Amino acid sequence: MTTKNTSLRTPLAHARGLGSAKSGFAHWRGLRVTALALIPLTIWFVIAVIAHLGSPLPEVRAWLAHPVNAALFILFIAIGLHHAANGLTEVYEDYVHGHHTKLVADLATKGLALFLGAAMTVSVLKIAILG
Repeated sequence: MTTKNTSLRTPLAHARGLGSAKSGFAHWRGLRVTALALIPLTIWFVIAVIAHLGSPLPEVRAWLAHPVNAALFILFIAIGLHHAANGLTEVYEDYVHGHHTKLVADLATKGLALFLGAAMTVSVLKIAILG
């Protein structure tokens, strides 16, 4: 038995209606923007770590207590975790095939990133405020 295509739409019109019309570009652009933001922050972080190798703990705490250093460190944490969570979301979309498995993995990743970000931010603020 054969079925006849009774649609008045052309194949091109049908193909244009397929695919994701969601936030693919925004997700792609977000990954690039966070990657660009991480370049100077990572350079700053690596230089700071190298400069404080072998330093006593009170000196490192005093360095972190400076408002600019604390703010840059919190930015490094937040942007790095955001970039990592979004990157893993892309991996789940490409390689995990079950919808529920993908959803659970994505929620777990974002929840863990949020928890770690909050814990690290509180730790940096505690050192910055209390010394």
